[in-house]
Amino acid sequence: MGYVEKLRESAEKNGSIVCMGMDPVLEKIPISRGDAEKKITKFYTDILDAAESENAKPGILKPNYAFYAQYGFPGLRALENVMKYAHKKGLMVIMDGKRADIGKTSAAYAKEAFDFWKADSVTLAPYMGKDSLMPFIEQTEKGKGVYILVRTSNMGALDIQSLKVDGKTVFMKTAEKVAGDWHKPGVGAVVGATAPKELEEISKFFVSTGKEVPLLIPGVGAQGGTAQEVVSALKKSGNDLALHRINSSSGLNYAYEKYKTDDYAGAAVKAIKELNREIGFT
Repeated sequence: MGYVEKLRESAEKNGSIVCMGMDPVLEKIPISRGDAEKKITKFYTDILDAAESENAKPGILKPNYAFYAQYGFPGLRALENVMKYAHKKGLMVIMDGKRADIGKTSAAYAKEAFDFWKADSVTLAPYMGKDSLMPFIEQTEKGKGVYILVRTSNMGALDIQSLKVDGKTVFMKTAEKVAGDWHKPGVGAVVGATAPKELEEISKFFVSTGKEVPLLIPGVGAQGGTAQEVVSALKKSGNDLALHRINSSSGLNYAYEKYKTDDYAGAAVKAIKELNREIGFT
């Protein structure tokens, strides 16, 4: 089964296009015993257990590699534990590593992401061009996916992505590449929720090409984007919601702070349900 088909199947099965970012910050994990591996593993497995028990599984998970690597080998062992547990629960996993380098190095990164970590997909930075992306893109033939940074959610995106080249923004030039000679089924794009007009423009362009380009849409919640704006942009452009994933990280991970409760797992599930309702996928 191809990556696009897996996305649709997961969306229908779980009734969700929520992407739950999994970005551990030890100071915010309310577990007192154990090292980084044990705390992070328990935190996320408890949340996934609660989500399953309350029939509120997200549409996909997205651990950010750096948040685990910052804690050294205990953190990386926690990442392995969390990814294995996610797959055991039948959930897809995006490894958010924003990889890409010269060809041979990218081939090594691709082997790490897909063969060692067993990720279903990975985020990629396109600045070094096609040869840096192809070792990952080739894996789409094996049912894997990639999300290429097009218009990111951070403030600094304006520094380069909004520059004009031949009368077009760099992010639209990148979108043309994603739907052009970089495209294979399973090649997607990262487009931030914090720029809804640009999201609509990019989505409309992808739809116009007749190619299915899955979008990973970060920036909902703490960064200021809203699910309503995202859904509106996708619908206005005639895009199929089941193909895309709307990400929230800290708003789900640390929802216990918002709800003022010690039940971090229950709070995360409540936040997932609220985001599902806001999106209105089902």
